[in-house]
Amino acid sequence: MNKREQADKLFHSERLVPIIFLLLSYLAWQFSGLSGAFVLNQVITRFIRDGILVLSLIIPIAAGMGLNFAVTVGAMCAQAALLFVINYQVNGIAGILLVALLCITFSTLAGLVIGHILNMVKGKEMIVTIIIGTLANSLYQLVFLVGFGTIIPIGNEEIILSRGIGVRNAVDLDMYRNTIDKLWLCKLGNIEIPLFMILVVLLFACLIYYLLNTRFGQKVKAVGNSNEKAEVSGINVNMVRIMAMVLSTVLAALGQLFFLQNIGMFDVYTAHMNADLISCAALLAGGASIKDAKIRHAIIGIFLFHTLFIVSPQAGQNLFHNAALGEYFRSFVAYGTIAFALIINIKNEHKQQVPSNSI
Repeated sequence: MNKREQADKLFHSERLVPIIFLLLSYLAWQFSGLSGAFVLNQVITRFIRDGILVLSLIIPIAAGMGLNFAVTVGAMCAQAALLFVINYQVNGIAGILLVALLCITFSTLAGLVIGHILNMVKGKEMIVTIIIGTLANSLYQLVFLVGFGTIIPIGNEEIILSRGIGVRNAVDLDMYRNTIDKLWLCKLGNIEIPLFMILVVLLFACLIYYLLNTRFGQKVKAVGNSNEKAEVSGINVNMVRIMAMVLSTVLAALGQLFFLQNIGMFDVYTAHMNADLISCAALLAGGASIKDAKIRHAIIGIFLFHTLFIVSPQAGQNLFHNAALGEYFRSFVAYGTIAFALIINIKNEHKQQVPSNSI
């Protein structure tokens, strides 16, 4: 194998993006001056916050639908459920359980609608999910800016704007804050390890792995490989794709619920805005592509992507005396990761088509 072939193999390897992120994270950490314990604590916190959201992207990719940017719809379902429960002031574990029930219901219905829409635009799923997320955001804003106080009766005056219509920009989740995170909290020196929440994220990872190895999972993979061959085999392709979107949307809703209860408050109109971008970028940072994503890609990607996110602003401050440069770099990394993965995927598809075209 000559040097060109070796370089080409590296460029198409799933290891390339993680290696780049590892190097950038290490260099940024060295310049940031942050302690290893601080960075590790922050990464663990991001892992339990974003883990399920990132995992929610795997099933649609296995079904050949690419990156599901409509996970923001699932996030909005979780926030809507939270606001309805807070409006009627159901506190503690009972409140969390009611929120979970409502967000699963809302996200299941949303997933069914999204799945039906994507069945009409096969091959263009990613761009359509972006549009769906934007449309859903507009409807979400309309409901909570106008609906509360007009159509929806007010049960909790504290979350309503002074004019009596619409929800406040920020809602305190003190009644739910760290309700789950405090379970089995272990400390090793300066490092806090929320064992229960880590096990919850890993349990969801195991469930997805198990699901993809069941009979349904084999159907999902068959549809992902080829819709035509799957139909010939007697698989209801449209139904499998709809189920994949339902599962993805429900997982995204539960992921956003864990995210918000960990933070303890949320910006009603913006908390969901970057859920799709951050989740997709983290998955791709772990070595996934828009046609192949595994559990290890999600777990590795969360640690690498968020490590760089944590240390880059301080590194920018120390290097250039301007923390804003670090913030700009974080945005560049998020969009750049997705663009780079798309470029690799297109080049791989082109290379796979060359031999068949030359016969």
